Amino acid sequence: MKERLKKNWKLFLIASLTLGLSPFREPHIWGKIKWILGGNAFSGEHAMKGQDWFDVLLHGTPWILLIISGVLNLSKKK
Repeated sequence: MKERLKKNWKLFLIASLTLGLSPFREPHIWGKIKWILGGNAFSGEHAMKGQDWFDVLLHGTPWILLIISGVLNLSKKK
């Protein structure tokens, strides 16, 4: 599993730049992160619903995988 994460960094990069940043005008992940941190751009009082958390998962997963792959590739080999 660790080797697959290390080896697939290019796939994770492409996924981050496409799915992770879609839609390109204002990426969902950026809006959702602001919403989670309390800077809700959608009128301030609405709580996040299930579909909003799914959106965070969908658009955030490529970034998490890219970060993990980068850390594994940059860490010393044992």
